[in-house]
Amino acid sequence: MPDPDALLEALDPEQRRVAEALRGPVRVLAGAGTGKTRAITHRIAHGVATGVYVPTEVLAVTFTTRAAGEMRQRLRVLGAGGVQARTFHAAALRQLRYFWPQTQGTELPRLTESKIPLLVGAARQQRLRPDQALLRDLASEVEWAKVSNVHPDDYARVAAERGRSVAGQDPETVGRIFGSYEEVKRADGRMDMEDILLLTAGLLAEDERVAAQVRRQYKWFVVDEFQDVSPLQSALLDLWLGGRDELCVVGDPAQTIYSFAGANADYLRDFPAKHPGTTSVELVRNYRSTPQVVQAANLLLAGTSSKGVALQAQRPAGVAVTFQPQPDEIAEAQAVAARIAALRDRGHPMSEVAVLFRINAQSESFEEALSARKIPYVVRGAARFFDRAEVREAVTRLRGAARGGQGEATGDELLEAVHGILAGMGWTSEPPAARGQTRDRWESWQALIDQAAEFAAAPSADGAPGVDLAGFVDDLDRRAAEQHAPVAEGVTLATFHAAKGLEWDAVFLCGLQDGTLPITYADTPAAIEEERRLLYVGMTRARAELWLSWSAARNPGGRASRKPSRFLDPLLPDDARPAAEPSRGRKALMCRECGRPLSTAAEKKRARCSDCPASYDEELFERLREWRKERSAQESVPAFVIFNDSTLQLIAEHRPQSPEALLRISGVGRSKLDKYGEDVLDLVG
Repeated sequence: MPDPDALLEALDPEQRRVAEALRGPVRVLAGAGTGKTRAITHRIAHGVATGVYVPTEVLAVTFTTRAAGEMRQRLRVLGAGGVQARTFHAAALRQLRYFWPQTQGTELPRLTESKIPLLVGAARQQRLRPDQALLRDLASEVEWAKVSNVHPDDYARVAAERGRSVAGQDPETVGRIFGSYEEVKRADGRMDMEDILLLTAGLLAEDERVAAQVRRQYKWFVVDEFQDVSPLQSALLDLWLGGRDELCVVGDPAQTIYSFAGANADYLRDFPAKHPGTTSVELVRNYRSTPQVVQAANLLLAGTSSKGVALQAQRPAGVAVTFQPQPDEIAEAQAVAARIAALRDRGHPMSEVAVLFRINAQSESFEEALSARKIPYVVRGAARFFDRAEVREAVTRLRGAARGGQGEATGDELLEAVHGILAGMGWTSEPPAARGQTRDRWESWQALIDQAAEFAAAPSADGAPGVDLAGFVDDLDRRAAEQHAPVAEGVTLATFHAAKGLEWDAVFLCGLQDGTLPITYADTPAAIEEERRLLYVGMTRARAELWLSWSAARNPGGRASRKPSRFLDPLLPDDARPAAEPSRGRKALMCRECGRPLSTAAEKKRARCSDCPASYDEELFERLREWRKERSAQESVPAFVIFNDSTLQLIAEHRPQSPEALLRISGVGRSKLDKYGEDVLDLVG
C-alpha cells in the first residue's frame, strides 16, 4: 500500500487540496493542461491508502473508453487497482445486463450498432426516402432528443424553442420520424446507446431493491469532464447517488464544445447551489504549454462569458505565437506544409505535429500539400477526403460522364459539366443552412467544384488550349493516389472537436476566418461563444509552437473578401491585421499628422506619411519601445500585450506627468496603470 504522505508530495498545492478533500461534495474547475487526471487519481488513491475508501466501492466515470483506460492504469500504479473506472454507458450497461433478466424476466434487448437501418424503416412509414446524409442528421437529432429527455410527442415544440433543425425537414416531420423510430426499434427487440442510460435510470427509479443494491455497491463517485454531462446522464447520476453527496466532479466550462449534442455546462457551474457545502478548488497551473501559448489562450477568453480559470504557465518561455494571413486556401496549406517540412528537417517527430480545422472538408488542401512534400499524415475522426462516400460517388459519376464522351472544352464548359453532375447529387450554389452531415457533404462537393475551377484555370503541361472532363478525373485520381500513401509516423489532421483531450508539440490552427470560425450557422450569442471555446480548445492543445492562419479567398485569384476570425481581434499583432478598405463605407488609414491616406505598409505601420515630421518625441518613443521589449521578454508575452505602438506614440506626444494624466491616454487602463505606470512616468520624466 503506498504511503499516503508520499502520494500528496507528488502534487502541487491546488492538486493537493483536491486529493485531501476526500469527503464530498467537491467541485474541481480544472483548466487545460493543469493535471486534472493526476489530481483525481491521487485523490482516489489517497482515499484508499488512508482507509476512507474501499476500492470496490468507488466508481470513477468519464466520457471516453480511452480516458477510462488511462484512469484505470494510473490507479493501478498508485495502488488503487480495485477501483472501477468506466464511461457512463459502460457502467450503466454492466448494471443493466445484471438486473434486467432478474426484474423483467426476459433477455436484454439487443444493442443496435447503428440507428440508420431503423431510421430507414421509420422514414418509410412517413413516406420519405432520405439519403445517407439526412439519415445521419436524423440519427444525431434523435440522440440529442433522447439525452435531453425530450419525448417524440414533445419534439416539435422543444425543437422550435431551442432552435433545433434538420436540413429540409420541419420539426413536426422529425418528431413523427423519431416516434416511428422508437416503434420500429421496440418491435425489432433492439435498444440504442441512449436506451442503455434510459433503461438503467428506469430500473433504478422504479425498483427500490435494484437501487438499494447499486447504492450499497458504490458509495463514492468521481465524474470527469463534467461540463459535458447531459440531462439524461445527470438524472442517472442522481439515481446512483440516491440523495447522498459523496461526489467529486471535475471539468472546465471553457472547454464546453458539445452543447449541440446535449451537453450542459450549467451542471458544473451550478454544482455548489445544488450541493450546499461544496468544496471548490481551481487548478490553474498549466504544465502543458509555453507562456506564449497560455497568454494567447487567456486573452482569447478574457472578458467573455466563456471565461474559465485564468491559466498560469509553468514551462519556460518559448517561441512567439505565429499569426499567418494567406491570400487563399491553397497558399495557406502550402505555408503550413512548408513549416512542417522545416520541423521534419530539424528532426522533429511528425507524430508531435497536428493541423486542426473547423470541419472535415477542410482537410483536403492540407492532405494535398503534405503529400506534395512527402510528409506522412493521419486523418483523425474522419475518412480521408477521397475515402468519403459522397466524394467516391461524385468521382464515379464524373468518370462515367467522361467515358460517355465529354470531349475537349473551355474552362467554363468544364465547370458547367461538373456543376450539373454534382447538382444531380444534391449540390447547390448556396450552402445549406443546417449543420451536420448535410453541411459536411455539401462542403465536400464544394471542394470538388473548387478543384475543377483550379484545374480549368491551370495551363496544361503540353500547352494544349482545351481541357476536358477525362483530364479532370485523371487529376482527381492522381490526388487520391498520392494521398493514400502508407502512413507510418505522421502529422495528425483533425477537427477541433476530434482534437479535444489530445496534445502535440506543434499545432497549426487553420481556416480561422469569419464564416468558418465562427461557422455561418452559429447565429445566436450562445452558439458563437461555443465557437470561441472551440478555438480555445484548439489553442490549448499546443505545447511549444502555435500557428494560427486564415485565408482571404477560397481559391487562388478569388476575391479577397474574407476577414480573420473576430475571435482573433485581441490577439493579432498590427502587421497581421487586414488593411482597412476605403470601399463599402470603410475609411482608409490616414496619416496622423497631415490627414492624407497612407499607401505603403511602412507608412501604415508608423501611422504617418514618410515625408511628414512626427508630432511626438521620437527619442522618447524609441525609449518606450526599448522598455516595452525588455518587459515583454521578462513577462514572456507579446510586446503589443503591454502597449501597442499607437499608445506609445500618444504617450510620447502628450508626455503625461501624473498617473491621472497617463490614465487619460487611449490604451492605458487602470490595470496597466497599476502595472506599468511608474516605469512609464519615469521614462517620460
